[in-house]
Amino acid sequence: MKTWEDMNQIQPLASQLLMKSIQKQRISHAYLFQGNRGTGKKDLATLFAKTLFCENIEGVEPCQRCNRCKRIESGNHPDIHWIHPDGNTIKIEQIRRLQEEFTYSGLESTRKIYIITGTETLTLNAANRLLKFLEEPNPKTTALLLTENREAMIPTILSRCQLIDLQPLQPKEFQKKLQESNISPEHTLLLSELTNDLDEALLLNEDEWFTEAKNLVLKFLQTAIKKPADVFLFIHQHWVTHFKDRNQVDQGLELLMIAFRDVLYYHIGNQVSIIFLSLNEDLLKESVIHFTQEKLMIILHHILKAKRKNRQYVHPVLVMEQFALHL
Repeated sequence: MKTWEDMNQIQPLASQLLMKSIQKQRISHAYLFQGNRGTGKKDLATLFAKTLFCENIEGVEPCQRCNRCKRIESGNHPDIHWIHPDGNTIKIEQIRRLQEEFTYSGLESTRKIYIITGTETLTLNAANRLLKFLEEPNPKTTALLLTENREAMIPTILSRCQLIDLQPLQPKEFQKKLQESNISPEHTLLLSELTNDLDEALLLNEDEWFTEAKNLVLKFLQTAIKKPADVFLFIHQHWVTHFKDRNQVDQGLELLMIAFRDVLYYHIGNQVSIIFLSLNEDLLKESVIHFTQEKLMIILHHILKAKRKNRQYVHPVLVMEQFALHL
């Protein structure tokens, strides 16, 4: 559980803005927390909710011990409603149920909060339904919308929210925390490229799925070099059976980008920046021989394009097939 002191270390600007609004009792009816994965959006939303509901508040700091704080931490407070994507999107039925719920008075107080994660995944119908909700705010209702990509949201929703922009964490400070958690230096560098969240990094470090994901990226690179005609077969037989949902596909593409970027770094003599292929010297040298600098720039461009398509919910097989055409 995070305190305001903790969050002030992680996200000082966002934390100070929210603390001042609480101190002055100027709570907005809707906030939009924008930031990459791992920047603390959920922690900040949870802490904000605790501050508004805590029975033993000390200044702006919730006690973390009362019944309300504990229930908010566990996600079980009756007046705080979380909405997460149902599959790949947030559907209109979810927003409709939320609106119905908010026609009733709070069970334990006059205040209610709803927190929507992955707000950029709202379907158009769901977004329009939410917009009507935002246009008629109740003074005792607060919306916390969390997103990694505000550009994917409709402008009319953005205009009705106070933007809280969460900054990427400082890589060196994050790497230091990972090393203090007994993660090896080479894994520290890779994990810090993939996430800014310490808990997520620690889970990835122990995750068998992630270990296999790294192996598949190496095998993909080997196949592209030694048996390029088999790349499409590799995608169908191995890649898409492991990288299934949108987040997994994105993580696979991110690993691919780091691997190909390592090859480019070797080309230009920037070996100190090599992260993923540092322990695979033979594969690295084979890749340098096989891929020219110009080709690597094209590949990196198409990985970014594949990531955008993945966020637009293009089928994972099609995303990878289209990318493979440019190897």
